[in-house]
Amino acid sequence: MPERPQAAFAMTARNLPHLFPPDLLARLRACVEIDPAAVAEDFADPVVRERLARTEILVTGWGCPVLDTAALDAMPALRAVLHAAGSVKGFTTPEVWKRGIQVSSAAAANALPVAEYTLAMILLAGKDVFAARDRLRARRAHPDAGLAPGVGNFHRRVGVVGASRIGRRLIELLRPHDLLVSLADPYVDEAEADRLGVPLLPLDELLRTSDIVTVHAPQTPRTHRLLGARELALMPDGAVLINTARGSLLDHDALVEELRAARLTAILDVTDPEPLPAGSPLFDLPDAFLTPHLAGSQGNELARLGLTAVTEAERLAAGEGLRHAVDPAVLERLA
Repeated sequence: MPERPQAAFAMTARNLPHLFPPDLLARLRACVEIDPAAVAEDFADPVVRERLARTEILVTGWGCPVLDTAALDAMPALRAVLHAAGSVKGFTTPEVWKRGIQVSSAAAANALPVAEYTLAMILLAGKDVFAARDRLRARRAHPDAGLAPGVGNFHRRVGVVGASRIGRRLIELLRPHDLLVSLADPYVDEAEADRLGVPLLPLDELLRTSDIVTVHAPQTPRTHRLLGARELALMPDGAVLINTARGSLLDHDALVEELRAARLTAILDVTDPEPLPAGSPLFDLPDAFLTPHLAGSQGNELARLGLTAVTEAERLAAGEGLRHAVDPAVLERLA
């Protein structure tokens, strides 16, 4: 029987049992030699460095220290990094790619709960659920059923900003519903949009023609304040803006002005800054619905991320290629 590759965990230690419950940990230990009691949270720790000197596969998660030159020099045998989370931007460096180290990410697995959250918010917003709840609380009486003009999800126009993993998964989830979905993304051409089954629109046109706009673009210098005062002013009266991407994509001051004017509704799972200061008007404006960055994997959904890393480890141990390899050439425009 061939010797199992040497592996090590690098992440915030308290996350490990959530990412790798007993059944997944057993699968991982069946294909690699790894100690769940030894989790690297600091690559400069002498005890950690001794163990990393033999490490061929690094299994990472939130809280992984930066893989800079010094850290990589301490891991001369390292050939693969399996990230049991989404973006690898926070801890990888150009030196990782220069050394030919393979990197895998569970970003596709993390895209699913974000897309599910967004689908739920689109359908609830289309039924005006949040405002209806507030009216019911205030009046303690039901309005006449079925007589609310403008409410409902039949042929409601949904604009998706960004064909990221999450944006694409959302488009799939929206397909069974009687919604009119469009896409804006500068990196997508008409042929690709046809394959996704949605019309491709310039951003301004998408904003002007959508009842609900949902943001799924990455955080890059190009997308900073992607939706500012000019862009928000293009949205129709009564439109809904959903952001599960990054708070920096929105000009929050401009958004507050639109909300104060009761012209738009906003559903925000991310903000800038995050968390918001206690005095932010977004907490009190009736047309703002805030959640605390929970659209991504939570609770038992973390095991889906661990499963991705375990499957990748099994492939490596079997001499197969990674299924979710990160391409450094497109990393800059990924979330």
